[in-house]
Amino acid sequence: MLTALTLIFVLVYAAIALEHPLKVNKSASALLGAGLLWTIYALGQGDAHLVGEQLNESLMGTAQIVFFLMGAMTIVEVVDAHNGFEVITSRIKTTQLSSLMWMVGFVSFFLSSILDNLTTTIVMVSLMKKLLDKREDRLFFAGIIVIAANAGGAWTPIGDVTTTMLWIGGQITAVEIMKGLFIPSLANLLVPLGITAWMLGSRPVIAPHHYNSDELFETTAFERNLMFFMGLAILVLVPVFKTVTHLPPFMGILLGLGVLWMVGDLVHRKEEGLRKQRLTLARALTRIDMSSIVFFIGILLSVAVLEHTHILSSIAQWLDTTVGRQDIIVVLIGLVSAVVDNVPLVAASMGMYSLQQYPADSFLWEFMAYCAGTGGSILIIGSAAGVAAMGLEKIDFIWYVKKISWLALAGYFSGAILYIVQFRLLH
Repeated sequence: MLTALTLIFVLVYAAIALEHPLKVNKSASALLGAGLLWTIYALGQGDAHLVGEQLNESLMGTAQIVFFLMGAMTIVEVVDAHNGFEVITSRIKTTQLSSLMWMVGFVSFFLSSILDNLTTTIVMVSLMKKLLDKREDRLFFAGIIVIAANAGGAWTPIGDVTTTMLWIGGQITAVEIMKGLFIPSLANLLVPLGITAWMLGSRPVIAPHHYNSDELFETTAFERNLMFFMGLAILVLVPVFKTVTHLPPFMGILLGLGVLWMVGDLVHRKEEGLRKQRLTLARALTRIDMSSIVFFIGILLSVAVLEHTHILSSIAQWLDTTVGRQDIIVVLIGLVSAVVDNVPLVAASMGMYSLQQYPADSFLWEFMAYCAGTGGSILIIGSAAGVAAMGLEKIDFIWYVKKISWLALAGYFSGAILYIVQFRLLH
């Protein structure tokens, strides 16, 4: 049975990694994997009551992550429908490519720590289409945005799906992860940014001719500001809610969603027709990326089977005896996350190492959050942010490897070394 389970999981993993050449959506592979793994496990185990209990336990952990993500994605969609992100983007004005690169890098870094790396990438890459005319410039900026968004997402509990998973699972706490990873994540951004800005020199920004900064938006300044700052406040206050009430984060996000929905309905109560329809939270719910949500359900339930059958703990023991050094093991996991999706990698790691052995905020979990979060930038398929940028700007895989991968690698190792040094000094 164990051999069959391992084989199916490896095949599912390969199908997820090769999503683009196979032309099969990774969500389909993940769901198929989850269904097959649980079926084989249930038939092989023979104890229906035990399997049922284990499935309920796994479902509870999965549901918490899924509800949180659905809430966060919906809030971001509502802000976007009201053109709320214009509050930030309208303030970006510069004539040199290098100074624009610094601005875009820092805005992406801090925006992604509050929203998440996927949303930030979509917002910033779309903005570059309004600011830059030359495609080569836009591609280069898209690459830097992916690095910045992944670096920014790694140091807060809500910035990256993998960090959110570790936070909800109790492996890290909000304040400690922000203290521990801010400087390494910043280094991960500053090294590629510095090199790129130096390479760009004093080249001018060539703006598209059709872009008019006085474009009329369908929303008023009041609506834009209200939705932007409310959405931001809700996302930032979720860790505070968890600390005060000790309730899981998804309750905080659902409460915030209810408040935002009510405020939105009150603001638009006198309006009629299409405009009102376009701005409601009910429409935002239809616009969230449900295939991603389904992918998380499939992958988390698949990994749960490997956890219950102790396959993951055996792999962890093998790694510990073969490699021996924890920091090298985690750096390797980060490098692997450039090739395969970091969500199943982190989900597997959470099953490999127990909280009894490695308590919350220990070196393993913090370094894991950094490496899995930022290692995805090394290849464009390694992170949700990269895949989004790839779709928006039609970026070629080989072009990214030649132009961006070495910058991402330089940032990745700079931050990793810095984190190890910082940990040794402070502990």
